Amino acid sequence: MATGNFVAYYRVSTNKQGDSGLGLEAQQEMVTRYLNGGEWKLVAEYTEIESGTRQGNDRPKLKEALAACKLYGAVLVIAKLDRLYRDMYMVSKLQESGVDFVCCDNPHMGKSMIQVTAVFAEMEADKISQRTKEALDAKKRRGEPTGASCWKDRSGVLSAENQEKGRSIAAASIKAKADEFAALVLPTINDIRTSNPSITAYGIAKELASKNIPTARGSHWTTQAVKNILARG
Repeated sequence: MATGNFVAYYRVSTNKQGDSGLGLEAQQEMVTRYLNGGEWKLVAEYTEIESGTRQGNDRPKLKEALAACKLYGAVLVIAKLDRLYRDMYMVSKLQESGVDFVCCDNPHMGKSMIQVTAVFAEMEADKISQRTKEALDAKKRRGEPTGASCWKDRSGVLSAENQEKGRSIAAASIKAKADEFAALVLPTINDIRTSNPSITAYGIAKELASKNIPTARGSHWTTQAVKNILARG
């Protein structure tokens, strides 16, 4: 029985199908049947209209659907498995995003398909790891420093300069994640403010909570949390 938030992603192959709804209607029906019953909510739907010659990296609706899944803490629901296994771009993007997904016509095979693909990706990663190890071994044979020792001085102590570099890298990583989340939630906040220009940060927090949108840490929205997002806008 389906529970939680879901984001639907549909694909039709031609502009004609997209305009007429042919193919799309069948996919929507499959999603409706799959989600029948349970305490669930379809928070968003995205339809990709593409031709057979369109390049995989030109799928803005897929990107929007994955962003919505992250925003709402939702599962991506795809009508048919063949929409996935014939599309390596979708497989790679799902892996990279970390978003959970389900295929309505075979809900138990979705993760397996990703796992099979991950096996091949892991094989390639092993090859890269081996090449990296060989390169490091070569540096050691030449007497060159490797790993953390590259950051230390001759006495083996991490210098103040490199300590500062480490703190800067960590701070940059935290900021990047905060900026990424702000970019996801700001469009929703802007819509709320457009519909109610006089709304306060507290009111926005209540609206976000009513839409089941979690904070970056998965907690409840506060006035300060909203102000922090707006400050990044």
